[in-house]
Amino acid sequence: MLYRTIPKTGDKLSILGFGCMRLPERDGQIDEERATQQIRHAIDHGVNYIDTAWSYHMGESEPFLGRALSDGYREKVRLATKMPSWLVTTRADMDRFLDAQLEKLQTDHIDYYLIHVLDTTEKLARLEACGMTAFLDEAKKEGKIINAGFSFHGPAEDFARIVDAYPWEFSQIQYNILDEQNQAGTKGLKYAAGKGLGVIIMEPLRGGNLTDPVPPAVGDIWDSSPVQRTPAEWELRWIWNHPGVTVVLSGMNREEHIEENLQTAHEAYPDSLSDAELAVIGEVTETYRELMKVSCTGCQYCMPCPANVDIPLCFELYNNRYMFKNPDAEMFYAVRLSGVLTNSPEHFASQCVQCMECLEKCPQHIDIPDLLETVVREMEGEGFEERKKAAREMFAE
Repeated sequence: MLYRTIPKTGDKLSILGFGCMRLPERDGQIDEERATQQIRHAIDHGVNYIDTAWSYHMGESEPFLGRALSDGYREKVRLATKMPSWLVTTRADMDRFLDAQLEKLQTDHIDYYLIHVLDTTEKLARLEACGMTAFLDEAKKEGKIINAGFSFHGPAEDFARIVDAYPWEFSQIQYNILDEQNQAGTKGLKYAAGKGLGVIIMEPLRGGNLTDPVPPAVGDIWDSSPVQRTPAEWELRWIWNHPGVTVVLSGMNREEHIEENLQTAHEAYPDSLSDAELAVIGEVTETYRELMKVSCTGCQYCMPCPANVDIPLCFELYNNRYMFKNPDAEMFYAVRLSGVLTNSPEHFASQCVQCMECLEKCPQHIDIPDLLETVVREMEGEGFEERKKAAREMFAE
């Protein structure tokens, strides 16, 4: 395992971090036995940065992690979690959330504590008015927080202002081959690193959308390269190629993915990719941009939808129609969203009632209601009722 140092603190972190937003599930709940084995295996092989949040897995990620890091594993890692800034209206809320998180995580301190989704100067001003600065200062003085940071999904012009608003030790940004000029982007990455902040990367594979499965047009480019790597290795190496990156979080929930990422993290040095390799990645990037219609990462922040629309799945199936040119895309849409596979109610885009709740929750700032209307037009057109009927008959007991 390779490690990189946070300039401000001298803390050495594994370049691969374990993200706990997409843990393996069974019957709709975290598969605790399997997830614990995965996390401990990663720690045993050098991972020392574990990331979770108040909201992950509908609030169950933190309590699970408290149990998973028992038996001496808590002492082997730097633990990161996040304050749910959207629920904060007073200073007392901040103290209440932190104390609850310490209890759930079964620890007396958080090594890396983030203000979650601090992505506009308006949010910064609101939280400062609630006493954020005093809260962080006092929590650090009391030893409840060791390092303070923030996660960011906002406009590039606000990023530097937030970096400069408090003596943060680190920041967390979305960054991958499609986000060089999106959100904080490369400019923000360099700005934060230049200020001595550790830079933690989230969504390096866009929620797996850049690797599994791979569109044929992209696969052809990877296959034509003289250097052969898996898509995940290519894309993670591209991020680690940037010297300013400290840790890349992976929401890895399959054993083979963990092994692959661990191996890559033994070899991915900064500035190690050749011009020819970077050119291959550049070609892949442009092809993805041509194919993808919606920049959804499947983070689930928009869920649950009051109208029972499965928003991420609607966008995934819509994207797949174009990326894979599947002639049966509309039938797959009818099957997957009809509820017949899960014995649940329907989740179609057409159920959207334009309540606009999702707009406030989406960290990608996607115009969800308008795009759901597009999904309805293109995926629920002529023959839709017949496809739903066929889906029910196909999977009838």
